[in-house]
Amino acid sequence: MKWDSPSSGNRLVDWLLRPASRSWRAVSLAVLLAIAVSTSLRANWGSDNAFVVKAADSLLAGVSPYDDKRFLYLPSAVLMAIPEALLPTTLLRWVLPLGMTGLVGIGWWASLKLFSVPLRSRFAVGGFALFALLYKPYLNLVLIGNWTAISAAALPVALLLAHRRHWVAAGLVVGLAIACKPMLVPVAVLFVLARQWRGLGAAVLVPLGLSLAGALIMPSPTLFFTKTLPFLLQGQDAYALPWDASPIAVLPRLGMAQPLAVLLAFGGAAVGLWGAWRRWRRSGADTDGGELRLVETACMVMLAAFLVSRPSFDHYLLVVLPLLLASGVRAGSMPRSPWFWAAVVPQMAGVPWPSELAAKRRAFRDMVTLCALAGLLARRCLRPSRVTLELVRTAGSPPRTDPECTAKPVETASRTAF
Repeated sequence: MKWDSPSSGNRLVDWLLRPASRSWRAVSLAVLLAIAVSTSLRANWGSDNAFVVKAADSLLAGVSPYDDKRFLYLPSAVLMAIPEALLPTTLLRWVLPLGMTGLVGIGWWASLKLFSVPLRSRFAVGGFALFALLYKPYLNLVLIGNWTAISAAALPVALLLAHRRHWVAAGLVVGLAIACKPMLVPVAVLFVLARQWRGLGAAVLVPLGLSLAGALIMPSPTLFFTKTLPFLLQGQDAYALPWDASPIAVLPRLGMAQPLAVLLAFGGAAVGLWGAWRRWRRSGADTDGGELRLVETACMVMLAAFLVSRPSFDHYLLVVLPLLLASGVRAGSMPRSPWFWAAVVPQMAGVPWPSELAAKRRAFRDMVTLCALAGLLARRCLRPSRVTLELVRTAGSPPRTDPECTAKPVETASRTAF
């Protein structure tokens, strides 16, 4: 499919879609490598990944991985972590940050391919480097080595496959990601909306089969249901609370009653799911190949889930942000609105915040970004399409004072930020 500029004369977008020079590519690569190398040299690198590696070490030692209450993944994740457990710590120190960078880079690549953006363009090359340099949750993800990076790679790849009508392959990708970390479980809603039952079956059977295999080779696998799952459903404990951006966790810290916070969070999630359903049904208003429909529906489902998940950390947004940013090449997309950037600004590096919003209270501004993005996307998904009348003339017919008109649904375009 050839690239057809969607900018409609937008000079900034046209400039961004031109090929990046060698200096652009060199600087972008240097930025990404510098982040990875500096992370490897820090003492607290890979803190989240350490829990998964410890679980694999426990399995190899004949101990149940779920004896550690911090291991919160499915039994299949233990199998996935065994290769890491076999690597020397010195080597893992350098491989892990590069792996995190590569996984998010795969998500960015698939997002660009989905919207047919040239991979050598300034938008593709410079956009990823600038995002990595300025977006603090990305820096945090590379530092702690959280397996959210797998979902950040898998969702764009799955949507790219789905757009090309390879729904079973998309289900396999989602299933493998769930086997590593059950973050993409809400994406099952997309398969249901699309009535792609084989793809949904693949997304369910892959983690189920791998989890059964993992459970068969580990002692006391039932601890996942009796110990780990209740701990996770309660939002963990005070250890995770300072970084939990879910409204269910943050609003009570601001003085709101817990039942009201739960009601508001689930109400927002319900509106988000309704918006995803409406957005999927509103296919006739799309003027592109359906990429925006796929992306906005999937991202709406994920953001709705993040509103009620416990915990909900800042780096979770890396699953949807590359897709939303790549959609900015389409006229009327969410990144064309200044409100999108106002929502993302609280997460930018270098922004001076009062001490009350730093350290263990950063979840307050993380919640603002999460709720703002969910609200903006829900508003876009729920808005109705308008009907315009276009002049239709029959070839060879004389001009008429009362021309024929035909109704055509067109999605309402929002103001652009460019």
